[in-house]
Amino acid sequence: MIRTRRTGRGYALRGAAVVAVLAMAGVTAGCKEQPATGASAAPSAPAGSSSPTDDAKPGGSASPSESAKPTEPATASPKPTASSTTPTADPQGKVLMASGSEGKQVRELQARLRQIGHFDRSPTGYYGTVTVAAVRSFQGKRGLERTGKTDTLTWQKLLGMTHEPTAAELNPPTTRPVAEPDKRCLTGRVICISKNSRTLSWMIDGKVVSSMDVRFGSQYTPTREGTFSVYWKSRHHVSTIYHTAMPYAMFFSGGQAVHYSSDFAARGYNGASHGCVNVRDEGKIAALFAAVRTGDKVVIYK
Repeated sequence: MIRTRRTGRGYALRGAAVVAVLAMAGVTAGCKEQPATGASAAPSAPAGSSSPTDDAKPGGSASPSESAKPTEPATASPKPTASSTTPTADPQGKVLMASGSEGKQVRELQARLRQIGHFDRSPTGYYGTVTVAAVRSFQGKRGLERTGKTDTLTWQKLLGMTHEPTAAELNPPTTRPVAEPDKRCLTGRVICISKNSRTLSWMIDGKVVSSMDVRFGSQYTPTREGTFSVYWKSRHHVSTIYHTAMPYAMFFSGGQAVHYSSDFAARGYNGASHGCVNVRDEGKIAALFAAVRTGDKVVIYK
């Protein structure tokens, strides 16, 4: 930047402008996560992306081993009075799951709804706003009251129209469906990355070996698109600009790399990088890092 000092006659230039900053500050500069507020905020997530209000469990993803929480608090029975009447039973039965529920049964509900086109993402095990909308859609199509809660009748109708979800349907590799690979990904060893689906697929000779969720730079520090190659791997890399950890870094374009992000793991898409491709599953990026060789292709497309 240009520095100035004040004199009695106003501001005068102290010296000549510093030479232009090199792009991404060289190969060891790396990138850092940006908060979701201010000038560096990430662009709004596309429909179906994960956040605490749309079925990603607040504070982290729901584990498939978690048991479903009660959805309706117990209330004391009203004391009979002279004018009291017998309450009318809910025609759709007992509520089994509702907003805020989590666990295996919610994951199964989401998988079954997805089978018949009412849930457009991978099961999370958390009953958020997307699940509420999906249940309402299903109820409306079947002539049921559109409560958004999964009651006995809704559940029975859903069971009758769907099959028991497979392990892959219950626990798919990414929260969003993996995109159709770009044609550049169909030959050789390729890290194939889709910005639209926010997924990365490790492919060998056109076959998907593994897939994972990823996020990118903001509109002000975008992740570059095109065909690249991995020119350097750094297992315990630390950014020389931001002094933040970039584990399992695989550099493909200047200071931009594919690497694990603890911030992504904690906050999901409520943030962005300074251009790198963030991976939130440490186990998957560790396996990818071990498999990828220097010189392997990287394709980033929309």
